[in-house]
Amino acid sequence: MTRANARELAIHLIYAREFTGDDPELVIATRLEKEYYNKLSGENPVYVDRPSHAQRAYIDQVVTGVVNRIDDLNKIIGDYAIDWDISRISKLTRAVMQLAIFEIMYVDDVPTGVAISEAVRIVKLYDNSDAGSFVNGILGAFARDLPTEVKA
Repeated sequence: MTRANARELAIHLIYAREFTGDDPELVIATRLEKEYYNKLSGENPVYVDRPSHAQRAYIDQVVTGVVNRIDDLNKIIGDYAIDWDISRISKLTRAVMQLAIFEIMYVDDVPTGVAISEAVRIVKLYDNSDAGSFVNGILGAFARDLPTEVKA
């Protein structure tokens, strides 16, 4: 499994948590349980390979981090989604932006440009090309307003 696949899997977990309201640890444990995970491998190629220890650590970090900072992340999205009520943004698109903003702010080994381009790539897989432009615009505006040391 690549980091890109781990990122996509993390988005699935963040998105699933929107419906269950479960603690992130429970969502991760349930969705990564071997039998459940294997059932999904026929539906989505991201589930073909299981995460390595490093990828599992990344997934734990970002899913738990997003859930623990969900209000702050949603406020940032709302601040940059000018003339959009955040409730009008699909849960999946919101999950993609939440993860990208979290990575930009808190994951040291993910450059800002990578977080944005991966967010656009993933949202285009699951939403539409308009969502890709929307996400790129919001994340780009957010990134331009960051202090230089955070943008690295």
